[in-house]
Amino acid sequence: MEKIIKYFTGLSENQKQQFRKLELLYKEWNAQINVISRKDIDALYLRHVLHSLAIAKVLKFKNKTKILDVGTGGGFPGIPLAILFPKCDFVLADSIQKKIKVVQEITTAIGLENVKAVHMRAETVKGEFDFIVSRAVTKMDVFVKWVRKKIKKKNNHHIKNGILYLKGGDLTQELSNFPNVELYNISDFFTEAFFETKKVVHVPLRD
Repeated sequence: MEKIIKYFTGLSENQKQQFRKLELLYKEWNAQINVISRKDIDALYLRHVLHSLAIAKVLKFKNKTKILDVGTGGGFPGIPLAILFPKCDFVLADSIQKKIKVVQEITTAIGLENVKAVHMRAETVKGEFDFIVSRAVTKMDVFVKWVRKKIKKKNNHHIKNGILYLKGGDLTQELSNFPNVELYNISDFFTEAFFETKKVVHVPLRD
């Protein structure tokens, strides 16, 4: 939790409380439904919450921005981002119903009112969004096919509407078909060794 406060200095007391509540809630739910690996649950804030918030270091979402989190699992990156941007609208989608149940229970428990959690595959989610976020659910060419028709035409930010994807390692081959892609090293934002090879990948899908 100290890491969140260190890197995000303008949090309200309500936001701090919402972030603080996550640890106990995830530990309780993870004992019933495994949404986070056992070895990661004790590093929740580093490996899940802070990792999710790397997207916010690349782009500060304006109020009323619509964001879709595809393959959210237990709610990452969607829940941390929704806490940070309470005036944006988030849809968190996953094809596994028990994971969506955890998301619904946790968002209710912390009073998060800007999240809608849906048990759906990415292709079947209705509506258009400014940005699609995700944590490495599949290769980028497959992911783009799932979501490319769900991006709003009008751009309201300094980077173009599209995908903001959390992924690590050497992405050269995987991203070779996307000449407009931009990579942001998370190690430029956070100093912890965990982030050394991890990136935020921006794939613009609207001109």
